[in-house]
Amino acid sequence: MTRIIISPSKYIQGPNELEKIASYTKKLGNHAFIIADDFVMGLTGETVTGSYRETESSYTFERFNGECSKQEINRLKEICESVNGDIIVGIGGGKTIDTAKAIAHYINKPVIIAPTIASTDAPTSALSVIYNESGEFEEYLFLPLNPTYVIVDTSIISAAPARLLIAGMGDALATYFEARACKKANKLAMAGGLATEAAITLAELCYDTLISEGLKAKLAAENNVVTEAVEKIIEANTYLSGIGFESGGLAAAHAIHNGLTTLEETHHMYHGEKVAFGTLTQLVLENAPLEEIEDVIFFCQSVGLPTTLTELGIINIDETKIQKVAELACAEGETIHNMPFHVTSGKVYAAILTADKFGQLYK
Repeated sequence: MTRIIISPSKYIQGPNELEKIASYTKKLGNHAFIIADDFVMGLTGETVTGSYRETESSYTFERFNGECSKQEINRLKEICESVNGDIIVGIGGGKTIDTAKAIAHYINKPVIIAPTIASTDAPTSALSVIYNESGEFEEYLFLPLNPTYVIVDTSIISAAPARLLIAGMGDALATYFEARACKKANKLAMAGGLATEAAITLAELCYDTLISEGLKAKLAAENNVVTEAVEKIIEANTYLSGIGFESGGLAAAHAIHNGLTTLEETHHMYHGEKVAFGTLTQLVLENAPLEEIEDVIFFCQSVGLPTTLTELGIINIDETKIQKVAELACAEGETIHNMPFHVTSGKVYAAILTADKFGQLYK
């Protein structure tokens, strides 16, 4: 069976890298079509403008409306074509990034991703997660190529609220456990083949980095400073998790996240916060050793990731709603079917409630 590992053409991480954005786009095209939401425009607009001030390259800075939906992708795609954009740049969080990747795919142009937060592993992947206009998960858009460049400016990321870096740890937390499950089940990863040893090793390094550096990075991030621990966690959240999930595979944790997105009570929670609870639920589902479950719970609680339904905003547990989450997690085509055993909505329902009890027990 074919084994595949995929990655962006170039990954660049360091302080003040966004100041060099014009030099990066110049290598790939003549007119950069740059998207960002209002907040990120205010945060980075001067930096971007300054970068292009002494270059012959041109650019268009266009507002992203906030939801990676088919409607928004098509709207921005049309604008990009109207200004003859030949290199797409997405500056911001996961949904901005996924939208930029989708636009580049549909017009067959290179894309540069410049995350301003390290809350997901979206920057490196050949994948866009599509939501409807209400923010509910709709589908995965699988892309033929990973981003051309990923530029990670740690000065900007360290200035963001610490909760975002912590949410990224939650997303990264699932990487090893999902890749491990896919390998055990001999399932194809999202890259289109079985996981390489390199992908599994990167996924495991991601988990080890979270455990050893996570709390230190959280404390530094709360003071908006960059330490070596912060640099390592940014790399784990972005690169190690990105390569690990895409070339290692997704399983139950992200499927449970997708089910949770349908509950209005969880809409205020970040992707990675819901994935963290999904990871705990996956470990219960597969009857992982108690020591491993405890390690995950203690890590989550040390950095501030949710381990109970209450912490996700689900104050009153409605049996019907939790059953719906379980059913959606087990929908046809969902990644939960990459687990190395047959999964039913009944098993997932039981695992969700048991994971919640575990979280309560160790608080």
